[in-house]
Amino acid sequence: MDASFTAEQDEIRRTLRELLQKRCGSAELRAAVDTPAGHDPALWTTLARQLGLPGLALPEAYGGVGCSATELALAAEETGRFLAPSPLLATAVLTAPLVLALGTETQRARLLPRIAAGSLTAALAVPGTALTTALTLTGPNGGEWAGGGRAGGVQARQVGDSGWRLYGQVAQVLDGHSAEVLLVPAHAGGFARSRTLLFLVAGDADGLVRVRQTALDATRPQARLELRDVEAELLGVDDGPNVLRELSATGDTVAAVLAAEAVGAADRALERTVHYVKQREQFGRAIGSFQAVKHRLADVYVQVQAAKSAAYYAAWATGQGERVGGLALAQALEALRTAAAEGIQLHGGIGFTWEHDAHLYFKRAAGDELLFGPVHRLRAYAAEGAHLFENREVTV
Repeated sequence: MDASFTAEQDEIRRTLRELLQKRCGSAELRAAVDTPAGHDPALWTTLARQLGLPGLALPEAYGGVGCSATELALAAEETGRFLAPSPLLATAVLTAPLVLALGTETQRARLLPRIAAGSLTAALAVPGTALTTALTLTGPNGGEWAGGGRAGGVQARQVGDSGWRLYGQVAQVLDGHSAEVLLVPAHAGGFARSRTLLFLVAGDADGLVRVRQTALDATRPQARLELRDVEAELLGVDDGPNVLRELSATGDTVAAVLAAEAVGAADRALERTVHYVKQREQFGRAIGSFQAVKHRLADVYVQVQAAKSAAYYAAWATGQGERVGGLALAQALEALRTAAAEGIQLHGGIGFTWEHDAHLYFKRAAGDELLFGPVHRLRAYAAEGAHLFENREVTV
């Protein structure tokens, strides 16, 4: 592989960083998360129309840019640096690939060009506690997470020849309160022929109740969805590609993009801490000159750089059929948690205040590990898939 970035990839990073520096500072970030949508719609429109961000990895036939997962990961790294709240993850990373893989040509033509243009936002209504299982990152995807029957979740029943109705509840859905279309996994067929299918539900559908939940990380708004006999459209066809298999295939790309996003946040947290210790003085000298502080920051730097290399490799490997996204995500989440925690400690008293941004990075680290981890489960499942701990005969 060629480890260097192309001129186009460097341009994506540079342009996006310059824009977010101007439009997503501390004050703008805090104002955005307090809005009903949980993000700045004007900024999202700019990201879509000027940079084509939501359509970056979509085919040109559907209005996208036609880039690979690497470009999407590099864009996510920059949004992670600024903790920019936007529908990018829910719409372009979690939902659009499933529509592309499973939707009929009519559904693709109706939805994907609007997603690429930024005029349509979407969300995948998988319970937050089961998201990594559904994506096959922390365990095998057998479909139990979707619920059904006495297990709860969402159940689907067919009405007539082509109509469907959904009933159930899903919690901790990323951007579920504001998405204009929801992609809802549900069990159909009853106990005897139970299977998991994906359904499209309009955000303003009758019988759909959406409540924004208080999340640990306010930059990742979540919602609880209640579906009370809601009209839905089957994504694709009933006897089409296996839904669980496609969710699993999407999971590795999701993990690679999330890893890059976490690396961006960790890099920025470290950068802010280094800047502070160069300015803050004790005993007549900058605290950054103390050997203990240097050692701690050096350890964080090594960890962040290692996580960055893993994230870049994982993004590249998605196009080569190699599944390493889970491992890269584990390393990136661990690096973010360390960088954010050390940042609070080395900022001293000011690092614990609400007014300072240090706690936002720490909450991103903790929130991401709750949603997409934990780290030890990501690593354990990757080790299981690689058969690292199987008993093997040793020949002497």
